[in-house]
Amino acid sequence: MTDTTELTPPRPRRVRAGSSWTGFALRRLGGLAGTVVIAVVVTFVIVPLIPGDPAVSAAGPDATIDQINRVRAELGLDRPLYERFFDYVGGLLQGDLGHSFSLNAPVSEVVFRRLPFTAGLSFLALLVVLVLAVPLGMAIGALTRGGKRRRLDSTFNYVTAVVAAIPPYVMATLLVLLFAVTLEVLPPAYTRSQPGLSLLLPAFALSLPSICLIARVVRRETAVVLEQDFLRTARGWRLSGLRMALRYVLPNVLTSTLTLSGIVLVAMLGGAISVETVFGWPGLGLGVVNAVATKDYPLVQGIVLILAVLSALMTMAVDVLLGIVDPRVRGGQHV
Repeated sequence: MTDTTELTPPRPRRVRAGSSWTGFALRRLGGLAGTVVIAVVVTFVIVPLIPGDPAVSAAGPDATIDQINRVRAELGLDRPLYERFFDYVGGLLQGDLGHSFSLNAPVSEVVFRRLPFTAGLSFLALLVVLVLAVPLGMAIGALTRGGKRRRLDSTFNYVTAVVAAIPPYVMATLLVLLFAVTLEVLPPAYTRSQPGLSLLLPAFALSLPSICLIARVVRRETAVVLEQDFLRTARGWRLSGLRMALRYVLPNVLTSTLTLSGIVLVAMLGGAISVETVFGWPGLGLGVVNAVATKDYPLVQGIVLILAVLSALMTMAVDVLLGIVDPRVRGGQHV
């Protein structure tokens, strides 16, 4: 008679929440550091791509050749490219973004004076997007569930597709024509006497295409969630529509919405350049346009670098929110 032992399957390895957060944080910080390094290199390389000679712009239209050469030497443009790059990186490590010769001021001072305008515009536009797009998408998804109200569904898809395809500067121009020129209810450009009212048109110009884009995604996700078995069970419990939407539908569409919102917010920073130019909004977008026009390469470098770092920080913040909402995003497991 032989002894037999019963083999038991190994127990699944437990993954602690702390360890998953540690790995998640290290990955995101590594991605942030890589993005910053790439942004530093790119912002330095774009300077030679600016048309014209920065030394000519800095010296002035009536400068002689000797004066232009003197300014070129003062700006370091006559030095080898690698030396200028090391000086640029060394200045960044000391918090020095350079000196704007068109404004005769430190670049950091100019950037951080304009930064609140761009940040306020972008975050207000994102808030408008989330407040309007998520309820709109959920409502359309619920009303057209199971093939109901096909005309409403097709109209929604057509209108949102057209509006989402409109570039921000075109949307800004249309809003100016409607609300500032025709109706005369909002100022067409930034005014110090009415900063709140001046913010409305730029915010809506940035947010309207994104509202349509996110609403389409939320509508599709809502339609999918409403067909799940647990929602059928919840409807059998005769829960109210609002309670069912907040408790069961919203958490299931939140992950995809947050992911897309992060992409939209980064895109808004790019769209803010054209929108701020249309409305004369004194943010980073208008600042970089003016800097390119005057060939003020230190200011161009500083603004583009700050915009790139802001985009990376916003993307990381969205990733952290996703890690809180859905533990699978940070590599953890439910035990």
